[in-house]
Amino acid sequence: MGKIIACDFDGTLCENKFPSIGAPRHEIIDALLNEQRAGARLILWTCRTEAQVAEAVTWCADHGIIFDAINDNLPDIKRSFGCDPRKVFANEYWDDRNKLI
Repeated sequence: MGKIIACDFDGTLCENKFPSIGAPRHEIIDALLNEQRAGARLILWTCRTEAQVAEAVTWCADHGIIFDAINDNLPDIKRSFGCDPRKVFANEYWDDRNKLI
């Protein structure tokens, strides 16, 4: 299946200026793109909805990030689980509010 990364938007890929979009966090963008080049599949995992999500997806594409899913599980995960779980399945979750325990 390979690595799946669910990545938050505000505060992670860009500075948190919600509902606006903050300045790009290039070190995170570059790291995410390196993971994608190495074969990881990417999910945009954000609280933004509707027009705000569309704006974020366009912003990400302008920075070279194309996601495999947006706030959703990948199709093969849905098939594997036999359903579409509410929690987005990933091997890694990149978020500015992360706390390691």
